[in-house]
Amino acid sequence: MDISAILISMKTATLSILITFFLGILAAKLVITIKREGIKSILDGLLTMPLVLPPTVAGFFLLYLFGVKRPIGQFFVDFFSIKIAFSWGATVLAAVVISFPLMYRSARAAFEQVDENILAAARTLGISEWNIFWKIQLPNALPGVVSGGILAFSRGLGEFGATAMIAGNMAGKTRTLPLAVYSAVASGDMETAYTYVWIIVGISFTVVVLMNYFGAKERKKR
Repeated sequence: MDISAILISMKTATLSILITFFLGILAAKLVITIKREGIKSILDGLLTMPLVLPPTVAGFFLLYLFGVKRPIGQFFVDFFSIKIAFSWGATVLAAVVISFPLMYRSARAAFEQVDENILAAARTLGISEWNIFWKIQLPNALPGVVSGGILAFSRGLGEFGATAMIAGNMAGKTRTLPLAVYSAVASGDMETAYTYVWIIVGISFTVVVLMNYFGAKERKKR
């Protein structure tokens, strides 16, 4: 069994959740502060879109934008000599885009469940909105936010379609665990496929246990 797929998947999922976690929190905070429902709905729809699109379609759009001959991809090649498409960085990009909506929606739901009376009391004391968010709103919503982060990590780890489109399936470079399962089955190596599958199942089960733990913790706070 080639362990490079495991290492690539773990590196990809770890870096992508670090990016997604903070982007999701900031996006959720931005959306809940918007007062106009029309604008809020449009922005929410755009941020949630990767969740409902087929992953291959999301990967197609990424390839269209970040391909070597495409606008953003060409910019990175010309100015930074960085090729994004079909590189390890592309696996991270795909994982971030696909897992972001889960982090965003979990964080938004957690923030909206924080008691508004607590926030209003803090405002009457003259506490700035920034401090209210970091010292009151985020700590109270933390179990839900962390649960969303765990779910987003799992989604990034299991990403297949968008990764195959933008990063390819190169052994030792962009082949993640889901792609390794596909490659093993395609080549008739079922024993290796079973091994990869059980690794993914073990990680997924751990994720479910952690989500249940933080979900229970959040319910106790209510």
